[in-house]
Amino acid sequence: MKKFRFTLQKLKDFREQELDRQKNTLNALRGELLRIEAATEELRRKVAAESADLERICSEGAQVYEVSVRKRYIVTLQQEIHMKEAQAAEKRIEIEKQLGIVVEATKDVKTLEKLEEKQLEEYKALEIKENEQFIEEFVSGASIRGST
Repeated sequence: MKKFRFTLQKLKDFREQELDRQKNTLNALRGELLRIEAATEELRRKVAAESADLERICSEGAQVYEVSVRKRYIVTLQQEIHMKEAQAAEKRIEIEKQLGIVVEATKDVKTLEKLEEKQLEEYKALEIKENEQFIEEFVSGASIRGST
């Protein structure tokens, strides 16, 4: 009997490659989200430090111009934080969409794996049947030769 060969192996290989590609895309999106969140956190630390510095120089009697410049810088940092938060929200939406794609690709692969298992079971059953038939023919041939 021929060696077992899954009839849809090329399709299964393609679907597995596609699943890997989609997982890599998902991981890249998650990495981008982490970078955005890290940048946002760094901006928040800068705002906190600049605000503390502003309070300190105000208590020391800083000039109005210097206070104004520092306040504008803090406002700019806060605007950057809002932009980063918006980017993070968009990235989360992308991640959710990509997660759905990965789930569908996983289902496709699982379906093909189940089909392969079914074909393998059918192959094994046929192999057992052929072996039994061979044994029957061998035994009946031996009994015919033994009786002559």
